[in-house]
Amino acid sequence: MDAATAGAAILVAALALTGCAAAAPNAPAPSASSTDAAGAGGPSPVLDANFADPDLLEVGGVYYAYATNDNNRNVQVASSTDLIEWETLPDALPDLPNWVIPGKTWAPEVTEIAPGSYAMYFTATNFQPSLQCIGVATATDPAGPFEVQGDEMLICPPDEGGAIDAGTAMIDGTLQLLWKNDGNCCSLDTWLQATPLSADGLTVAGDTVKLVMQTEAWEGNLVEAPTLVDRGEQLVLLYSANNYGDDSYAVGAATAPSLAGPWTKEPEPILSTENTDGLYRGPGGQDLVVGPDGADYLAFHGWDADYTYRAMYVAPVEWDGDIPRLAASE
Repeated sequence: MDAATAGAAILVAALALTGCAAAAPNAPAPSASSTDAAGAGGPSPVLDANFADPDLLEVGGVYYAYATNDNNRNVQVASSTDLIEWETLPDALPDLPNWVIPGKTWAPEVTEIAPGSYAMYFTATNFQPSLQCIGVATATDPAGPFEVQGDEMLICPPDEGGAIDAGTAMIDGTLQLLWKNDGNCCSLDTWLQATPLSADGLTVAGDTVKLVMQTEAWEGNLVEAPTLVDRGEQLVLLYSANNYGDDSYAVGAATAPSLAGPWTKEPEPILSTENTDGLYRGPGGQDLVVGPDGADYLAFHGWDADYTYRAMYVAPVEWDGDIPRLAASE
C-alpha cells in the first residue's frame, strides 16, 4: 500500500540517521498508510488502519507484518521491503477448523522453523472448553496461506482461563513459546509463561516456566503480549499491560539471566501515552525487528485520534543497557 509523506519522512530520516485484544468495530480497511499524524506535529503510523498486535518477520529482505483479525481476514498480513511502504496481502489464515469458534483470531506470531517452513501461533476461541487458546498452523510461504495443524489447541489451560498472545524465542537452542494465561477473564492472576516446543514447532516438549505476573501499579490487573530477546548476558522481556482500550495501555520491560529468573522489572513503562506526551495513544502489542539498515526498531499499535482503530507504528530504538527505548527525535 502507498506510504504517506509524513510517516515516510519520519522513518526515512530515522533509517538514514541510525544506519489481546479484539479488533475495533467498523475500522477502515488497510488501504492507505500514515496520512494523518497521531497528533499535532506527532508521528504518523506506517499502516494507518486497524492493524492491532503486530508481529514482524523478515525473510529474504522482505518484511511481513501479521495482525489481529479485521477487514474480513482471520489473520491480516502486509509486506514491505523498507518498513515504510506496506502492501496488504490476502488472509494469511483463511480457513479455521470446526473446533474453533470464528470471530476472534488475535495476536498472531509467525516464526521460520526451517528454510521454507513457517509456523503461526494464533489465538482463537476454542469450542470446548470455550476459552481463548493458542493453536498452530504451518505454511511454506511467509505470506500464507497457513493451515491449522492437529485437532486441538496447542496451549489451552482451562484452570488458568485459557491462553493468548503467543510469542516465540530461541533460547539455548530450544524454541520457546511465550504466552499469557488469560486470567483476567475470570479473576485470576495473569502470568507470562514460556513453554518449550519440539524442533518442528508443533508439540509441547517440556515443562512450562512462569516468568512474570502483574505486580506494578501501572500494569493494572494484567500483563500480556510477551516479546523475548536474548541479549547474551541477559534475557529481555517486553510486554504490554493494563486496559488495551484506553491510554493506560503501555509497554513494560524486565530482564533476567535465564528463563528461571530472577526477573527484574523496570518500575515504569518504557513506552506509554504519558511518557511520549500523548504522541502515541495506548501503545502496545509490540515487537522488535532489525531494520534494513541493521538498526533495531519497535513495531507496535496505537489508537487513532478518535479511538476507533489501532494503527501500526514503527519507531527506532536505542538500547539503554539491556532496555530498548524509543530513540530521541533528531
